[in-house]
Amino acid sequence: MTIRIGIVTISDRASQGVYEDKGGPAIQECLRDILSSTWEAVPRLIPDEQLTIEQTLMELCDQENCCLVVTTGGTGPSKRDVTPEATEAVCDKILDGFGEQMRAVSLKVVPTAILSRQLAGIRGKSLIVNLPGKPSAIRDCLLAVFPAIPYCIDLIEGPFLTTNENVVKAFRPKK
Repeated sequence: MTIRIGIVTISDRASQGVYEDKGGPAIQECLRDILSSTWEAVPRLIPDEQLTIEQTLMELCDQENCCLVVTTGGTGPSKRDVTPEATEAVCDKILDGFGEQMRAVSLKVVPTAILSRQLAGIRGKSLIVNLPGKPSAIRDCLLAVFPAIPYCIDLIEGPFLTTNENVVKAFRPKK
């Protein structure tokens, strides 16, 4: 069974072709560095519309069978930033530690990281992680939380993910 990972860029302007999507490709590049497992990306580029975000997350989790869905964009305080609300609406459980860790790492780089509202949650057998929109922040945040992601996916009965340990060492408790 191929490991499938949803990669969702949430941006009004990128989805309209006003500018190039740099977030989705940044996530794919980072995951290629991190994962030693064979996997395939299931990419989406959508506008900042809560219903569209919710439908896309549900499709990637429920129909596309993505064990991990990583989003970029829509996590700030502006009126159009609704990614966390959409994620909460479709998740069975919210995992607050992901957002806390990502903000802690980002605060070392920029004081406005406290404005970021990224979070993570579980929908069925899928983990959804909201990342910020800036490509350098995407990498910082993904590297910060990835040590916990393979074990989280184990716990929700997803596929066994392996990492390139020189990039990120997955943490799994000793049996």
